Order: sequence, then C-alpha cells, then structure tokens
Amino acid sequence: MPFFKTLLFSFAAATLLSAENPNNYKSELEAFQQYKQVQKKSFQIEKNSFETYKKAQEKAFTDYQKELGIFWEKPKLSNKKEWITYTTDKKTRTDVNFEQEKITIETIADSEQEAQENIHIALAKAVTQDTKSAYESDPLQQRINQIQKPKEVVDAQPDAKPILKNIVFTTSPTKEDVSKYVLNNTTNILSKDSSKQKGKKIYFVDVQLPKNTTYKRSQDYYQEVLKNSQKQDISLHLIFAIIHSESSYNPMARSHIPAYGLMQIVPKTAGIDAYQYLYNKKRLLSSSYLYNSENNIEIGSAYLHILYYKYLRAIKNPQSKLYCTVAAYNTGAGNVARAFVGTNDVNAAARIINELTPDEVYRRLLRDLKYNEPKVYLQRVTERKKVYEKIYQQS
Repeated sequence: MPFFKTLLFSFAAATLLSAENPNNYKSELEAFQQYKQVQKKSFQIEKNSFETYKKAQEKAFTDYQKELGIFWEKPKLSNKKEWITYTTDKKTRTDVNFEQEKITIETIADSEQEAQENIHIALAKAVTQDTKSAYESDPLQQRINQIQKPKEVVDAQPDAKPILKNIVFTTSPTKEDVSKYVLNNTTNILSKDSSKQKGKKIYFVDVQLPKNTTYKRSQDYYQEVLKNSQKQDISLHLIFAIIHSESSYNPMARSHIPAYGLMQIVPKTAGIDAYQYLYNKKRLLSSSYLYNSENNIEIGSAYLHILYYKYLRAIKNPQSKLYCTVAAYNTGAGNVARAFVGTNDVNAAARIINELTPDEVYRRLLRDLKYNEPKVYLQRVTERKKVYEKIYQQS
C-alpha cells in the first residue's frame, strides 16, 4: 500500500478506535500530523522538480537565443504580445505583433530574389497556421519538448485554433487566395545591411493586419469564454478584457515570470490554486498544457473565481470587489490589501473598502497600488470590459 494511503488508513482506523477509547486520540492526532507533514514534504519535492524542469527550459531558451545571435543583432523570442518564429536555418524571422496588429518579416539573403521567396513563404505560413501546427513547427518548442518533464507535471497538447486565418480571410482560403494576399502585401520589400552577416543584407516587409484584429480574434474563443463564464459565475466581458490585456490574443504568449498563454497563467501560483480548486489535486502545469486555449481559459477563469469569491469574499459591494479582483489578477490579493491597510491582511482591507464607494475604491487603487503596472492594468481592463459589453451585448 502506498505510504500516503497507509497513513490515511491508519488515521481512519484510529478515528474509529478513539470513539471507543479516548486514549487512542493522541495516536490518532500524531498519525494525522505525520500524514500532513509527509504530504507537505512531497509537494515540496514536486515544486523542486518543477524548478529543475523550469531551469532546463530557461537554458534551452538561452542557448537558442545565443545561436540566433550569430545571425541577428537583436535575437527576439515570443513574449506576451508578440508571436515570433524562425525558420530552421534561423535566417528568416516572422514577428506577429498582436498589440500593434502588424506582421514584420525579416530575412538574411544573398539576393533580392532569394529574399522575396523567403518572405513569401513566411507570410503565407503566418496567415494560415493554427496553434497546433505553430507549436509543432517551432524549432525552440521542439527542443523544450525533449526535456524530461517531472511526473507531477500535468501535460497536454495545444489545440488547433486558427491564429490569423479567420481575420485575414473572410472564407476558408484556397491556395490562390493565399498567393494573392501574399503578393499584394509584399510589393514594398526594403533592405538594410546585416551587422552580423558581413556582405549580406536583411530584407524586410511590414504587413498591417485588418483594423480591430484584436477584438475580432475574440470570436475564436467565444464558446470557451462563455462556458467558463457560466461555470465560474464570472462576467464574460471581464474574461475577454483580461485576455486582451494579458496577451492581445497571442496564443503562444510567454512572459519572463514565466507565465503562459492567453490569460498568462503562472504555473507555480495561479496554476496550482486554480487546478486544485477545479480538480481537488495540487499539480504543476506545463507550458504546453497552458498553450492549449481551452485549458488556459479554464484555469484563468477559475483563478478569477477564487479571487472574487474566496480571497476577496469579505468585500461587500460587487463593483468594489470587481475592481480589486482585476488588480489582484495582476499583482496579487496581498498587494491589493496593502493599498488600503499597508499589510497583506485582506480582511482588514475589506473593512476599509466596505466604507468606501466603488469609485473611491477605484481611485484609491490607482493612487496607492505599490507598482505602476497594476494601475495601468486596472484602467485597461476596466475600459476594455466596457467595449466587450458592447460587442457581446446579449451575453
């Protein structure tokens, strides 16, 4: 019998015996305390394993970035708002900037003709790929996949969601449609001298995506957001505003923390809390698990539920609680409390908040949150929520 089960069995047996013999209570309590200590120690081992796994990933990123530095003066990797990919030879780079709604393609080539061919192929790929094919064809991601994951890490594969295809084309495109789009958007290829590859040039082109691409991208995730909104009793418009502010719908988003995916989930904090709330198990989530949009939105929505209905439950006014939830999603509930009472005591902060109007709470957060980032974040989410209320009026 596994050790945990043995201890649990012993505790259960001791409980039954203690009902008949009070002298057994001490051994019952000792067994339960031992069980809790072993459980705590075991999960610490799990977290240590994840730290080792995370460091191996970071090394893969660093090594890859060094290799890119042979060709590029400023090697770039995907971040919160940009999906950046390289060809296998590392000489062609595609940067989809979801926040600026723009694609930039750069290639190091010996001739204008070679550059044109490289750019045409890269642009066609960018506007037709889905998340699954993007994940599978990413050289860096394939290196990361070769790193052995700890057994305690929950893994999954990204789903096949369109990235730009539904925005660029009104119907499912044919090869002729894609070719026409590529030719129409690569008539102004420019060049500059390469600082890394002497005697070669970097050819590049900027392609502007359709207006309001970011808001239109929300339609691809509507069903998942609606399902989790209803399940967690969290506003659909809030979930959309959070996704927009976190990643601008970049499905391969990654920040330095690290946080992953659409709702920028941090595996060892929000990921643990939300997964335990959903499945009653403490688990660490892999990056590939969080690059799956269904998983990411489920975890992010669950974390919003935890913040609103558990951590901040002592706040009475729903609008005041909403403002604090948005700020807490970015900076943590403890830092929200500090804006009101100078400590991370959420219940003490709630007593102050309950004496204020929602507008006063909002202004207090903008004034007294410790860092500038959550202040800007609160403003953006609040404004974008209003926009999504207009876009999805009946939801």
